Amino acid sequence: MMAIRRGEASGLVWDDPDLDEGIAYISRQLQQGANGQLKAGPLKTESSCHAVALDPETVIVLRAHRSRQGRHFSQAATRSERWVFTHEDGEPLSPSYLTHKFNDLVEEADLPPVRLHDLRHGAATLMLLLAGEELKTIADHLGHSSVVLTADTYLSVAVELGLKAAAAAARLVLNAGKSPPGGGSVRRRSAPVMAEITA
Repeated sequence: MMAIRRGEASGLVWDDPDLDEGIAYISRQLQQGANGQLKAGPLKTESSCHAVALDPETVIVLRAHRSRQGRHFSQAATRSERWVFTHEDGEPLSPSYLTHKFNDLVEEADLPPVRLHDLRHGAATLMLLLAGEELKTIADHLGHSSVVLTADTYLSVAVELGLKAAAAAARLVLNAGKSPPGGGSVRRRSAPVMAEITA
């Protein structure tokens, strides 16, 4: 879920996440107009619509959240269970509210300055470096229109991955060179032959 944009998070309705399958379908965003009113609208492009895989911990958190939300609305006699993330009255959270709330949490936790959008970049970087995901998979996860956009955005990470891959390939070749074909003991380097120079 860290990979989705704040407007996409605000625009989630309970029909979007399939908690049994562990997938959330991103197809709309909430935007705040000049008058302050929230409006649900389409994403930037048709290709921006995408599915986000949910890890098991996030599924557990969302199930618990939905259960708490249902109890709250039942007690408050509010029939607004459409939006995933809401205020107490059932109205959806605005993207700007998410930003302000996140900034407050960062300050309370005494963390270095970090933006809400940085979570998206962090998720992509972790998928690249630690999980070893392919750029196409990450582009789909982020809702990028093309792999080129993902590669351009995370070029420094891609370069680091390339360096790691080159080093790993070199290790394989060097290690294979130490063993004779068909296995057996490790080859030892023979002492260099010293040419005798005569006058």
